[in-house]
Amino acid sequence: MGDGAANDNALGRGKSLSGEDPVALAKRLAVEPLPKKFFKSAESALRDGAYVLLLDGRPARSPAKNPLRVAEARIAEALALEWNALGEVIDPAALPLTRLVNVAIDRVVEHRDAVLEEMLAYAGTDLLCYRADAPHELRERQDRIWDAFLLDLYRTHRARLEVATGVLAVEQGEDDLQRIAYAAGKAVGEDPLKLAAVSLVTTLTGSFVLALALAEGRAFADEIWQAAHVDEDWNIAQWGEDAEAAARRTARKRDFDAAAFILLG
Repeated sequence: MGDGAANDNALGRGKSLSGEDPVALAKRLAVEPLPKKFFKSAESALRDGAYVLLLDGRPARSPAKNPLRVAEARIAEALALEWNALGEVIDPAALPLTRLVNVAIDRVVEHRDAVLEEMLAYAGTDLLCYRADAPHELRERQDRIWDAFLLDLYRTHRARLEVATGVLAVEQGEDDLQRIAYAAGKAVGEDPLKLAAVSLVTTLTGSFVLALALAEGRAFADEIWQAAHVDEDWNIAQWGEDAEAAARRTARKRDFDAAAFILLG
């Protein structure tokens, strides 16, 4: 964002089409000095039919130097709020929405089909399809929460995913996967930002099924987040949570909330 080299370094591109993992980002930033804030104020403005972010009146750009343009005023305003909330340095971890917009502009625009294929690969090994064989209470919770999403998927798109116990792989039907892929393409349309958001939710939750439910408005964001953390929450209830794990979850939740903001409107 912005025209300065320091800004490009702060929001550099990751290796994945769907964006840099928030945990990997935090580890990288822990050993890299953060650039100092180079502007006084941020605001959104309508320019040539799209909404842009202005830093001290200058149009911001993505790390790849593409003009940063979004279709909705609410998103541009949220971007400005992110930047105005910064302290004395530019911390990418505090700019989850900005990073998501950068991914959409710099990668997803040119790689739409590849991003859809990435998500379809998740559907083939979806989190919701792999259940614990023990303890009984955990399996019962998985069945209760996850079966509801799989049933809703079938009722909505006639796509049935097989469920397995343990770590043995289960092969999903090609027709079922194609129905899901078609539904995802329809849900995001030609909007690269929505596709980037669905891709990020898929990565963060490990579930294309959950991401699709969020994109189609068939579930609330809190329901999706809870479903994605059935196992983790069970372990926390049994043995507690250490500080490092809590920090990782907070980082993931920040990115998840940015994606949900894009999808739910």
